Amino acid sequence: MKPYIVCHMVASVDGRILHSRWRPATREGGELFERLHGRIGGDAWLVGRVTGQEFAKAQAYDAHADRTYPREAWLPRRDADAYGVVLDARGKIAWGRSDIGGDPIVVALTEQVTDAHLAGLRRDGVSYFFAGRRELDLKAVVEFLSRELGVKRLLVEGGGNVNGEFLRAGLIDEISLAVCPVVDGARGAPSVFDSSAADADLRAPLAEMALESCEVLERGAVWLRYRLRNDAPAAPSEPS
Repeated sequence: MKPYIVCHMVASVDGRILHSRWRPATREGGELFERLHGRIGGDAWLVGRVTGQEFAKAQAYDAHADRTYPREAWLPRRDADAYGVVLDARGKIAWGRSDIGGDPIVVALTEQVTDAHLAGLRRDGVSYFFAGRRELDLKAVVEFLSRELGVKRLLVEGGGNVNGEFLRAGLIDEISLAVCPVVDGARGAPSVFDSSAADADLRAPLAEMALESCEVLERGAVWLRYRLRNDAPAAPSEPS
């Protein structure tokens, strides 16, 4: 059983998500993102390694471990109202903290991660689990969150590559997109949904998008919510 998955993003009119490049220049994108995040609600939110790195407080973990750790989940916290989930396949982020804004950090790893990195995560009190030998299996990730942490609603919140991977895997049930009255207008900025060069020709198994709501916000922003139907197995009902 997987959670109900909402991809939640704030973007410019041309679909770009790097706020520092927006014109007219504004600082309102981040505040709007957080406010709408709270209105959607959820048991967990998920980002990729690049976004997760922005929250890290340490430079690196020790290079060596004093023992070998089994490749099995380590979850010191199972009672949180919400979790911050980070995809870090090979264990690149040294956290120096155990939570983000009060939400315990949970890291999804592959079995390629080093024992030294696992030791560092344990010292920081960061939960972790494994979802693949060499590459992360997104279906395994979300099924673990549902089964072991009771996550019923998961907010996938980018960057664009992570959002694109979830979209192409047929895992997104809803898109929440706030469009701000700004533009990027140049090449090279990340977009709401993106891909690596290797995945550029892969298409999402998306069969239908239905507009659920459209709300005009302050200062000309528009909040769109779409329900998705994928050609993958039927999505779960939205939790009450």
